[in-house]
Amino acid sequence: MLTPAEIAAVAAKALDDKKAKDVKVLKTVEQTVLADYFVICNGTSSTHIKALVDEVDKQLSEAGEPPIRREGLRSDIWVLMDFGSVIVHVFTDEARRFYNLERLWSDAEFVDPATLPLPALKEETEE
Repeated sequence: MLTPAEIAAVAAKALDDKKAKDVKVLKTVEQTVLADYFVICNGTSSTHIKALVDEVDKQLSEAGEPPIRREGLRSDIWVLMDFGSVIVHVFTDEARRFYNLERLWSDAEFVDPATLPLPALKEETEE
């Protein structure tokens, strides 16, 4: 089981791996019971957004943390992935400007994704 910080780190890295734009991590543990972290980014097209969401799903599922639910896949403007302690938001540029979660949660702590702890990889043993 990963810590909330590790889930946020894996999500942010997965988004970065797929060239998400403007990845931000907000530590929201003091502001809401909804989640400890929000990971926010935007994609350049509906295809890019789907690729970003799929990569986060893949990497966190492989780490034993599949999403509890995904919302908005049909909307093409905002996909929300709920990992319990971490919520990942993937927007189009326009939707991100409109919803402006960074302003809405401006009292949350902005965290540099590079400072979050990535979980240790499990070493594979040959049988």
